[in-house]
Amino acid sequence: MRILLVGAGGVGDAIAKIAATRNFYELFVVSDYDLSRAERTIEWIANRHGRDVAAKFLAAKIDASSAANVTELCKAHKVDFVINAVEPKFLPTVFSGAFTAGVNYLDMAMSLSEPHEADPFHLPGIKLGDAQYALHDQWERAGKLALVGMGVEPGLSNVFARYAQDYLFSEIDELSIKDGGNLTVVDDQGNEIFAPSFSIWTTIEECLNPPTIYERSKGWYTTRPFSEPEIFEFPAGIGAVECVNVEHEEISMLPRNIKANRVTFKYGLGEEFIGVLKTLHKLGLDATKLQRVRSAQGPVDVAPRDMVAAVLPDPATIGPRMTGKTCAGLLVTGKDKDGRDRATYLYHVADNAETMADIEAQCVVAQTAFNPLIALELIAEGTWKGAGVMGPEEFDAKPFLDLMSSSTGYNIKWEAQERLPASPLRHP
Repeated sequence: MRILLVGAGGVGDAIAKIAATRNFYELFVVSDYDLSRAERTIEWIANRHGRDVAAKFLAAKIDASSAANVTELCKAHKVDFVINAVEPKFLPTVFSGAFTAGVNYLDMAMSLSEPHEADPFHLPGIKLGDAQYALHDQWERAGKLALVGMGVEPGLSNVFARYAQDYLFSEIDELSIKDGGNLTVVDDQGNEIFAPSFSIWTTIEECLNPPTIYERSKGWYTTRPFSEPEIFEFPAGIGAVECVNVEHEEISMLPRNIKANRVTFKYGLGEEFIGVLKTLHKLGLDATKLQRVRSAQGPVDVAPRDMVAAVLPDPATIGPRMTGKTCAGLLVTGKDKDGRDRATYLYHVADNAETMADIEAQCVVAQTAFNPLIALELIAEGTWKGAGVMGPEEFDAKPFLDLMSSSTGYNIKWEAQERLPASPLRHP
């Protein structure tokens, strides 16, 4: 397998570093608009694992906004798989460039949504991933696989859903993804600061768009941002965190292949984070449309959201100033294989101290990064096969979870924690 990684930011850097510990590929091209970022990643690999390992890696410059450039780089290096690790706004060009090059494709975040024009808080418009699923037949006819949403959420959460359906439950009432943590970031003086652990561009998109909910009796519908707050008790010492509805890909993905009466995604944002996001929205700083701004060098066109992203700390750099853990998981409720009530929380916890020691990457990006590699390794060995636009839940989950936790695999622990079926949640 010859791989092109598009983007050497936080997640891309972590993907390459973890890939250096595996041997299922022939070539791994690390590309970025800023060539020096790709070069730094490979230099880290050389210093940690030796020049022989680093010899399988190659740095390249790429313009992710140009489908032609993506195609050109694929052909130049005889790539057969593209990993898209850049902002979702670049997805159309990377997705298109991979298809034109005749190669397979994987991403961790899907094509963007568009709210319903007339009734955005009740009716869905274009859902996350709709633009990609619309091209399923095209990819299938070409005999190529576009494995979409293969990060941690979406991604590992989808794997958990398939595992629950096949191995744990006879009937599923609700699939509810729950994401929360106790992370803090401090400045040089030790004061806690506002520093999102993931792309603020993506965070704004997820949290301020109308959240989508799925119910079998109603189909897909939307609600207002930060709706249905509830307190969820996270494991591993994280504790009780208030979670709210946010827009996320799993709601578009899981009902296509998993039989559940309801599908939701709730994120433990915290009061301060929600307050900041609401303020950004009130000020129009979440907008993506270019605005003319006067500067000392003359007028320039700037998207307010890009400006916000530029002034906040880069999520890839905050690891040394971060403490705590993050938990990504799926609460499944329904009937077990014997018809009894069951509630199970399947989850993975990443500790920032551990991920910094292992790969010098903060825990949120590290938790995302191992999942695409596990999937690619299963594809390389022929365990996962398919053509078209497909989500992780369309493949057998057990080989993924076995490779994830095996001491000869990725040696990453996941858990299945039983909850009280009648009352798995505590409400404020």
